[in-house]
Amino acid sequence: MSAKKVLVVGGTGYLGQHLLQGFSEIPGIIPYDLAFTYNSFPPQPLLDAFPGSLAFHVDLKTGAGFHSISQQFGQPDVVVNCAALSVPRACEKDPDAATSINVPASLVNWLSSFTQNDNTLLVHLSTDQVYEGVKSFYKEEDEALPVNVYGKSKVAAERFIAEKWTNFAILRSSIIFGPQTVSPVPKSLPIQWIDGVLSKGDRVEFFYDEYRCPVYVKDVVAVIRALIEKWLLESKKMQLLLNVGGPDRVSRVQMAEAVAQIRGHDSSLIKPVSASSVDRGVMSPADISMDITKLVQTLNISPTPFKDGVKLTLAAEASL
Repeated sequence: MSAKKVLVVGGTGYLGQHLLQGFSEIPGIIPYDLAFTYNSFPPQPLLDAFPGSLAFHVDLKTGAGFHSISQQFGQPDVVVNCAALSVPRACEKDPDAATSINVPASLVNWLSSFTQNDNTLLVHLSTDQVYEGVKSFYKEEDEALPVNVYGKSKVAAERFIAEKWTNFAILRSSIIFGPQTVSPVPKSLPIQWIDGVLSKGDRVEFFYDEYRCPVYVKDVVAVIRALIEKWLLESKKMQLLLNVGGPDRVSRVQMAEAVAQIRGHDSSLIKPVSASSVDRGVMSPADISMDITKLVQTLNISPTPFKDGVKLTLAAEASL
């Protein structure tokens, strides 16, 4: 089989870098040519780490930069869109920016310029924050009723893709955690942050009444690779919506307790507080845990239990 072209949009972000690493390290049954887009983050460390890949500067708000991908890389067989303005408070402050980045209009318009555009699969990262958060274990068919601008922009993106594109997989991801990236990302990573604050010996507040299903980053990479291989090998129309979370529903307190237990930190440093006691400048859904039955059945993938993922994350950090 000839090499298939995969474009990772937002390749310098946390998931984007892990995807590039996953494609480079683990040879699959299909060979891939890789390209990625970047915006403000310098691409050189990734080009050094993944020497076969190509980097393109793209502005998702305007679409500037896509033309050079057409010329130098050509039409991709698969696009994985990891790019997003994903800090809820930032989205709340600037709803227009949230919409222009999170709804991939410039990307879809560019893909539509190819004559055989139904030959490209679009894998799009959405979020568990599309759910209202008033019950546990949301299913994909439950109504999307987001409580903040970030969630609303991601619902708008899902609807835009379903309306405008032929072959797609939309992945509603929970908090993604795992080891640091090849080129360290500027944002704090959840497990590393918890480990860092507890290791200082100060009491820290954690919410006991907000629940998510955090997912180990290498599981997200495995899900995306499995979807791509399924689509390329079966050559069937794909229009999928999947919850992508870990198997465990946990609060921030439980996340911190897992880190403390594994690392031997004093668990009395963890001070449980209600999410309502802190003004974060943005509404946050209380329980957006997800049912992942459809994911497990569709791809025969069982995501890593939370504590095991924490152990893997901390072991990777220790080896750096």
